[in-house]
Amino acid sequence: MASLLLPPISNLLSSSTLAFPHNALHVLHSQLPLKPSKKNPKSIQNNTSRSPICSALAESDSPKSAQQQDIQTLIQDLSNSLTLPPDYFSQLPRDLRLDLNDAAFDLANGPVPDECGQELGEALLNLSRAWELADTSTSNSIASKLPSLTLTLTDSAKFALGKRLVASGRRFQSMGQYGEGELQRISKAMIQTGRLLSALPVSTTDKEPKTETRMFKFGELQVELTPEKANIGAAIGVVFGFLSWELAQGIQSIPESSLQYANDNADLLAKSLRGALLVIGYSSTILSASASVGLILLGLQLRKRISKISKPLDAILSCVPVKQAVSPCVYSSVSDASP
Repeated sequence: MASLLLPPISNLLSSSTLAFPHNALHVLHSQLPLKPSKKNPKSIQNNTSRSPICSALAESDSPKSAQQQDIQTLIQDLSNSLTLPPDYFSQLPRDLRLDLNDAAFDLANGPVPDECGQELGEALLNLSRAWELADTSTSNSIASKLPSLTLTLTDSAKFALGKRLVASGRRFQSMGQYGEGELQRISKAMIQTGRLLSALPVSTTDKEPKTETRMFKFGELQVELTPEKANIGAAIGVVFGFLSWELAQGIQSIPESSLQYANDNADLLAKSLRGALLVIGYSSTILSASASVGLILLGLQLRKRISKISKPLDAILSCVPVKQAVSPCVYSSVSDASP
């Protein structure tokens, strides 16, 4: 009975070979996990360690690129808001023209090329001069170049530009509503861009030993106050005071009895004129002497301030070691090439 129910062993073997064809062996072999090669285990190890470092560097660069894109977008908006209709500035009322001059001064006072770069500094100076002259066409042409001029700025230059934009934007904000709201759009764009730029971190390597400068403004005249110019002004004051003193002494040395007049009215007029000239001469002498002393003290104060600023910066720059930064990706590739 057993021999009738069970087939022979040879039939079972032949049926198993028919049920599992040779292609199934290749499928099973492809699904099995591959073992690492024993020929170069360092390459696999370095590849696995290199990819996280490179990806981390890429992730660290992505916020900077996004921030740079935001800055360029705001600067482009600022450029668009500064593009105004022809003769817009010349049609402003007198009080708004005065506020526009203040905005131009806040934008370009001090050593602008040293703080913001040569090209951008000259552009800001020309833009402020166009605002003071109410030249809208020149202002529009300079404003269109701002996005290209701010592409290669350092962190310190962006910080200085941001401070200037915020100060000038507040001047536009104080002008209020005029026309179709062009002044308020300018103030909004300047303040937003300036706050973003001034909030950027400034590295110590970008900072240079710069002296603090003061500007004296009288109308359209702007003079930078330096120790040398203060000494020159003091010398001019001394010369003018000496001439005023000599003139007053010459008038006083003329005796009244030596002069003869036609009548009493002429005598009274001559005496009053002589007294007025003496008052003017001695007053000019006193004012010149006071101005000379003040300018000498100002020159000494500026020289001390310059020495206080320059000495710590020179000490810091001399103590900072110079290190060559090597990228981890480059280092890992070098380690791969080493035997």
